[in-house]
Amino acid sequence: MTRRGYDPQPAFGLEPGRIGTGAEALAATLARQRVVILDGYGGVLWEELRGALAAAFERSGVNVHWQPVADALRPARQIEELVAPFLGGNDPLFGTRFTGRLREFFDTSALAALQPDPQAQVSIIYGSGAALAKWAGFLAYVDVSKNVVQYRSRSGEIGNLGSDEPAPPKEMYKRFYFVDWVALNRHKAELTSRIDLLVDGRQTAEPSFVTGDDLRRALDGMGTSFVRAVPWFEPGPWGGQWLKRLIPELPQDVPNYAWSFELITPENSIALESGGQRLEVSFDFLMFHAGEALLGRHRERFGDEFPIRFDYLDTVEGGNLSLQCHPGSEYIRRQFGESFTQDETYYIVDLAPSAQVYLGFREGIEPAEFRAALEESARSGQALDVGRFVRALPAEKHDLFLIPNRTIHCSGAGNMVLEISATPYIFTFKLYDWQRLGLDGQPRPLNIERAFENLDFGRAGGRVDEELIATPRVLEQGDGWRTVHLPTHAEHFYDVHRLEFARQVEATTRGGPHVLNLVEGGPILLRCGGREQRFHFAETFIVPAAAGSYRLLNEGAGQAKLVKAFLKE
Repeated sequence: MTRRGYDPQPAFGLEPGRIGTGAEALAATLARQRVVILDGYGGVLWEELRGALAAAFERSGVNVHWQPVADALRPARQIEELVAPFLGGNDPLFGTRFTGRLREFFDTSALAALQPDPQAQVSIIYGSGAALAKWAGFLAYVDVSKNVVQYRSRSGEIGNLGSDEPAPPKEMYKRFYFVDWVALNRHKAELTSRIDLLVDGRQTAEPSFVTGDDLRRALDGMGTSFVRAVPWFEPGPWGGQWLKRLIPELPQDVPNYAWSFELITPENSIALESGGQRLEVSFDFLMFHAGEALLGRHRERFGDEFPIRFDYLDTVEGGNLSLQCHPGSEYIRRQFGESFTQDETYYIVDLAPSAQVYLGFREGIEPAEFRAALEESARSGQALDVGRFVRALPAEKHDLFLIPNRTIHCSGAGNMVLEISATPYIFTFKLYDWQRLGLDGQPRPLNIERAFENLDFGRAGGRVDEELIATPRVLEQGDGWRTVHLPTHAEHFYDVHRLEFARQVEATTRGGPHVLNLVEGGPILLRCGGREQRFHFAETFIVPAAAGSYRLLNEGAGQAKLVKAFLKE
């Protein structure tokens, strides 16, 4: 509550003494059980964790029988055959969502053969899928968020489920997204209500842990007050310097920060804090346990998927994003198994002079001519005259550009964009990338064929000004406050308001979640669900549907401006 600026390590507070830490303390907790099921997510460093716990058990004189559930995995060749239909063949980026279950990775008879040792003081079956062996015992779950999984895959510490060895990181990521994470999430959802102990798997030598009951109570508390996910940050070939200056705690020895993943719920974690101890779990747990509280009347439509995404795209002192589009609704369902598509908006938080946004086509563009120019550029390595085909629009602070699916677009250099979007986040079809290489020194894949299966060439000329730039309109106002509507496109299932207030303003959720970001001024104090929390400039947070109403108090000297995204009726 005393911090003066953007917090890259937010946490939800618990009473003191709720979070345990260290291998010794965790081993002592497990030693009180005769049978332990130590399940967890893919990406946990299982043998490192076992080694830390085994040493602690040995020091305390506890005799433990260790049983890796991986002994019951089907051979790697059979697993490859199982997942192959979902990996898109030779497509380097895209597959389709796995329709099976985690149990399909295991041999049923081999699972049944895994049994506790009656002679041991404690028998522990461990590994992703351990609960599938159906031991009757104490269920502990070791969790890591998907951004940690990605870091470990890039360093070669982990591989995909059932693989003999790590593949190149991009291959692993494709299988993570379309297969492993789908199966692991279904398994985690089935376990959430009966977990006895939750272990944070980021630090295997010094793990932190919390009881399942305390975890679920914390998730209930978030579901009626507020949620701020733990953001994570990535450099990119077009990235800028704005985020590095805003958040000096970030490592400064990287070339840039292209992205701040403020709220991409499939990959973010949420953190708990108790008496100075910290524990992180994946956002998935919040959806599995308190999804109805978060989504309210929209739960039936979106299930366990939180539908709104906020992230930053930093091109200040950077470069243009790739010229791109996103798939149509039917296309993303048919091709990739997603339930809804990647509709986006760009909110301009800050910018350099003369910054632009590329959006829509120029009037009268011939698709065949545009495609020929793109393909020639890809073959020859010659620059494409983008302005010949695509409109370049001047950007101003607090503009909202609308990017429904099938719309050609990209942020130009010099923009600090808050991307407000539907949650799907990898389905970007790149048409042109300014002839540059990725940070790995390799060409970034283009998706011209898929893009032309989706592009809407009717979004051109005057239609861009009429349909793809939000026109602000004051909805309501009072003493020192007003609500401004920034209407989104008819294809967007979410809408955007901006709350502007000198002292305070009140709002109601009306049965759906609000996602908010302080785009100017502050700090502000949120009072909601019997809790209060301070938020600073550029921070993103959720007020769940179940919160009902909330109050925002401006603690800054000037006017505060808060962007709010919410689901349409």
